[in-house]
Amino acid sequence: MADEKLNRNTYLSKNAGDFPSEITLMGKKLVKVDDLRYGTNPHQTAAFYKLDGVDNVIGDMKVLKDGKSGLSQTNLEDISFSLNIVKFFDKPACACMKHVNPCGAAVARQGDTLLDVYIRARECDPRAHFGSVIAFNVKVDAKTAAEIMTTFVECVVAPAYEEEALAIFRNPEAKLNKHIRILQCGDIAKLPRYVGDDISNSRTIKVLADGSVVVADPLMTHIRSVADLTPATADSKVHGKVSSTVVASDAQKEDLLTAWYINISVRSNGVVIVKNGGTLSVGTGEQDRVGAVEQAIEKFRQKYEGKESIDGAVMASDGFFPFPDGVEVAAKAGVTAIIAPAGSLKDADVILRANELGVALFHAPERVFSHH
Repeated sequence: MADEKLNRNTYLSKNAGDFPSEITLMGKKLVKVDDLRYGTNPHQTAAFYKLDGVDNVIGDMKVLKDGKSGLSQTNLEDISFSLNIVKFFDKPACACMKHVNPCGAAVARQGDTLLDVYIRARECDPRAHFGSVIAFNVKVDAKTAAEIMTTFVECVVAPAYEEEALAIFRNPEAKLNKHIRILQCGDIAKLPRYVGDDISNSRTIKVLADGSVVVADPLMTHIRSVADLTPATADSKVHGKVSSTVVASDAQKEDLLTAWYINISVRSNGVVIVKNGGTLSVGTGEQDRVGAVEQAIEKFRQKYEGKESIDGAVMASDGFFPFPDGVEVAAKAGVTAIIAPAGSLKDADVILRANELGVALFHAPERVFSHH
């Protein structure tokens, strides 16, 4: 361990100052905020830049409490993706991110406190929550801060904090979370959410292995409310026009919307299972769609079963179902409503099978693959 630390420090020291104070990308000037603790891994150096002359929601974050050392690229990516989830909700919401994937997320139900929301997000996958980044879309109160301090957390990011909450985070007697980083972001409402929003400062850049780049619009959705949820339909030479005939409850529709918004920040192939405004499980990074569903179901059984039943839960899939098997696996576990994009040659077969299984199936107007 000592040799590993020495080698890392030597590498970082040798490359200190390699990053310029400002750069230009797509005609926009970016100024360096800071050299980072490291990039994705400790032997990778990195620097953090923000748009010059612009009110940056993340780039202008205030560090209200620093950790043992500064932020890493991984911390910043988790901060970005967690805010990318909670930005969709008008009600209090929380997202717990680990390795650029949500390990849990929740939105307030009637009567919920922020503490309730945080606990439901955390308890989706408490094992993965260890060392995560937590984002809120509202002011963090003292009771929630006290609960956060009971487990190890890397960073908390929110638009505001109660003074009592900050005192808890800054407690010099804290042992478990002594080095927790507390960050205050800008106005989350400025982040683009829906197709048609201003994206002039939000295009994404992917650098390929040879240094060439892909510039793309950010991933947004057409779905603004439950009114945009459309029952699945498809035309088939064999079956004619078929439609989903199972009716979802109003509560399930709200959960479908929640699952869809969370799934936007899940690495494809991804599925998100939600019940009562909180994630029960997230299946992510699988090469096949049914594999993502199977992963989510198995994670639920290993980590969440016994805390809440999956019966009556809903599921979002970031891509279409090429065969009915994904729906069959979900339905067997207890999922009774699903949202997924259309596009499969077997859409009609999938819809008919969902009807047989008593699953309400909705077609989204786009897929939301995320290859971060």
